[in-house]
Amino acid sequence: MTEHKSKLEAVGFIGLGIMGLPMVRNLLKEGIEVLAYDLNQASLDAAIADGAKVATSAQVVAQERGIIITMLPDTPDVEAVLFGQGGVAEGLSAGKLIIDMSSISPEATVDFASRINYLDCTYLDAPVSGGEGKAITGEMTIMVGGPEDSFNRAQDAFNAMGATVSLIGTRNGDGQVCKVANQIIVGVTTCGVAEALLFAAKSGADPKMVRQALMGGAANSMILENHGQRMLDRNFDPTFRASLQRKDLGLAVDGAGKTGIYLPQATSAWQIFNACLANGDGDMDSISILKVLEQMAGYKIEETSRCRA
Repeated sequence: MTEHKSKLEAVGFIGLGIMGLPMVRNLLKEGIEVLAYDLNQASLDAAIADGAKVATSAQVVAQERGIIITMLPDTPDVEAVLFGQGGVAEGLSAGKLIIDMSSISPEATVDFASRINYLDCTYLDAPVSGGEGKAITGEMTIMVGGPEDSFNRAQDAFNAMGATVSLIGTRNGDGQVCKVANQIIVGVTTCGVAEALLFAAKSGADPKMVRQALMGGAANSMILENHGQRMLDRNFDPTFRASLQRKDLGLAVDGAGKTGIYLPQATSAWQIFNACLANGDGDMDSISILKVLEQMAGYKIEETSRCRA
């Protein structure tokens, strides 16, 4: 271990899911000591195998670490971990830093930050983008809202987990606003790619060749490259669950209503993801919305592939 790494501030990490566990592994790789907590024992065992220490509660994590990171599915989960019985708030002392890397409500984030500040601690909202793949490689995009001095304090941890780290603004909630904007683009584009491939297949063209051609033009995107290929492979194993994409688009629709604007594309995508959940695919990958569109069309892309085989 280098002299620099020996000086890195240890962190606590709560939430070892699809994204959280690889994020912990990248912190450890950079020489940052991690005290982890999760309700899933298998996830804790995996973290231990990679060199993390584990705690018996979120409260213990907060007591023993100066920087506490949370990576949780939704707004109620964050609130429960921060302020519930045995939660982070019960273990805090002055000067500690809470970093919530979950994707949650910007409005709730402002409230959570205020409650943490009341305890003489600081708060950053730092949601991420890039999915499981970027979490594994440590190349996530991290969008941060909160005080600049706290942002600077967290730089070593952020750099271990992300390739693009941006302080969106010094107000708490700015990071979450950026993430909601990100998810509008991701959700709408995922629907667009599914529609394009379904249109190509139903019109008689080879969707694989259509995707390959589109990747060379203005329509290219990470969604077309990665999600498009997984759609063609019919690989619906979760890398980012449809229920989470639906939740994020719901935050966009709700936020738009509160600010007095209408987001027609985000609203349409949100409705398609609602149908995806109604079909029982909420725990599958977000590309499962392809099946909703196929159901509406009465046609599956794979039928074209079998015909051409």
